[in-house]
Amino acid sequence: MKLSRSRGASLAALLSCAALALSACGSGSIAEQTKENEKKAADSGNCGDLNIAVNPWVGYEASAYVVGYVAQSELGCKVDYKELKEDVSWQGFGTGAVDVVIEDWGHPDLEKKFVKDKGGDGSATDFGPNGNVGIIHWYVPPWLAKAHPDILDYKNLNKYAKQFATSESGGKGQFLGADPSYVQFDEAIVNNLKLDFKVVFSGSEAASIQAFQKAEADKKFLIGYFYEPQWLFAEVPLEAVKLPPYTEGCQDVPAKVACDYPETELKKVVSTSWAESGSGAVDLVKNFTWTNEDQNLVAKYIAEDQMDPADAAKKWVEANPDKVDAWLKN
Repeated sequence: MKLSRSRGASLAALLSCAALALSACGSGSIAEQTKENEKKAADSGNCGDLNIAVNPWVGYEASAYVVGYVAQSELGCKVDYKELKEDVSWQGFGTGAVDVVIEDWGHPDLEKKFVKDKGGDGSATDFGPNGNVGIIHWYVPPWLAKAHPDILDYKNLNKYAKQFATSESGGKGQFLGADPSYVQFDEAIVNNLKLDFKVVFSGSEAASIQAFQKAEADKKFLIGYFYEPQWLFAEVPLEAVKLPPYTEGCQDVPAKVACDYPETELKKVVSTSWAESGSGAVDLVKNFTWTNEDQNLVAKYIAEDQMDPADAAKKWVEANPDKVDAWLKN
């Protein structure tokens, strides 16, 4: 990994330079640095532009900016981060607007449209796991699980429905959905399990986080869709509600879903034309993999510590040179 020189290294170079004739040292250093930069560019290939989709949750943002920071600082890429919903991101593969989706939670419908061996047009290519495991469940705040342990079984939800009711739920219990563009079957699950609840979408990850934080602080009834990896669990350890277990095929027909969500090996999906372009970033994205804990840390920097995403990425990259080196190997 070729990181920029430290202050100490720069001082050593300056002292070395002082021992030689000033003019000779100065010209020699510039020439050597120019040659090194040219070699670095040749070794990394012509990276060019790198268009990374940024889907609307902070964990994804963390992954995107870490990959983008490495691509820019190590390979010389010009990185463009594009804030897009999941389905719109995939549409960009064929137009050249999107090169990389760094965290896909599983979209069989989109694969059938865009991945060749799934019957699609071939504009998208599966680039393998990114190391994260996606876990979606229905959750309640920890105070509620402790006060009413039986609430962790969906069969007991209806007896508490009135206590979950809000002004938006029409007399039924409120189930807090997230962003409706996420992978979710909550309305079908509510209907098919005959639960006296109405799904009310928060509209965003940030709104869902705030709702769970407030419900825990104020000891309010709340049940909703949430997921890991997510930094919030370190602050508010949400408790999952047991639904009928996921089995193969139980989510094939969206309107008939009556089961829990599966654990999902999250993966990278890229533009086929970009994958074949010879860009120096292709191997970086192909090799990129990290853990839920890695992602949660960078997501915390962004969401809780209010760091700029690029600064959060830089902080993590500089603290994890061995992992980044592995991504950069051809």
